[in-house]
Amino acid sequence: MNDATPTETQMSGSVASGAPSRASGSSFYTAMRILPRAQREAMFEIYSFCRLVDDIADSTAPHAERRLGLAQWRKDIDALYAGHPPAELRSLAKTVRDFSLRKEDFLAVIDGMDMDAAEDIRAPDWATLDLYCDRVASAVGRLSVRVFGTGEQDGIALAHHLGRALQLTNILRDIDEDAELGRLYLPQEELRKAGIASTDPATVLASSGLPQVCEAVAGRALNHFQEADTIMARNPRRVVKAPRIMEEVYRHMLQGMVARGWAPPRTRVSVSGLRLSWIAVQYAII
Repeated sequence: MNDATPTETQMSGSVASGAPSRASGSSFYTAMRILPRAQREAMFEIYSFCRLVDDIADSTAPHAERRLGLAQWRKDIDALYAGHPPAELRSLAKTVRDFSLRKEDFLAVIDGMDMDAAEDIRAPDWATLDLYCDRVASAVGRLSVRVFGTGEQDGIALAHHLGRALQLTNILRDIDEDAELGRLYLPQEELRKAGIASTDPATVLASSGLPQVCEAVAGRALNHFQEADTIMARNPRRVVKAPRIMEEVYRHMLQGMVARGWAPPRTRVSVSGLRLSWIAVQYAII
């Protein structure tokens, strides 16, 4: 959520105003704070852009109003790349120039948020869910690997696999919270295999077939983690240390959920601050 008022953001010329404080204590903040200053500041610009458009998609405003807000962001990104960024995007424009960030990746993130803004997603098929993951997660990864300095081919592949692994883990972690919002990201093919005909979130979450569905999603996430591991193993440590931290944190959460099981009541699985610090030390220093 954006804690800065519009006036504060405009005065700073940066969408990242207040970003470190909002991210503090998160796995993102832990991973990014180990980067050199220029990369760290660039990542907070990207992070804040994502938070701002996500806040629109997740707001309680009518769907049409949310879509109008995202449409304005498309216009702002168009203006930025045309050389006329709005005042509040001046620092983001510098990040775009410094790291050769691609317009289509910013627009893909907005398109992903628009999938949430257009309607409450309920039981998409795997192809739609994969597209959603690509837009809201892997597109962010494609922006990030340019900041990290990963090579073009491996960078795109890493963004593809790690983005999907993280997003599928998020979906499993947040199934109860999403259901309260009327959303259900679990794929319809897996629901059918488990004998679940309904797409009503509350009904699905109370079904005895839910564990089978969640295990299938967890299995796909683990496959993406393994592919990401292979890519990172062949790259210099300096360009993959931040994504390594993110991967380790999310894999730990996924493993915790698998061990906990999927039957209610589902206690929320998280990573302790101590473990988060150890993971950061492990990949940043040792």
